[in-house]
Amino acid sequence: MSVSPTSVRFDEQTMWVELSDGRTLGVPLAWFPRLQKATPEQRANVEISLVGLHWDEIDEAVSLAGLLAGR
Repeated sequence: MSVSPTSVRFDEQTMWVELSDGRTLGVPLAWFPRLQKATPEQRANVEISLVGLHWDEIDEAVSLAGLLAGR
């Protein structure tokens, strides 16, 4: 079964990524300084693909493989 991200949301300290298999990954925003410094509007402007997440405006990309591996 192929897993892909379906949505992403944030709280003050965590990025939450919903996956197509029903799991939710929570990762510290401290791992991603550009996202941590971004405005809520910039964070909401995300492109979700089969392989990960991309924020063009802040030049940040997060791979699903990296998230699943804890990187």
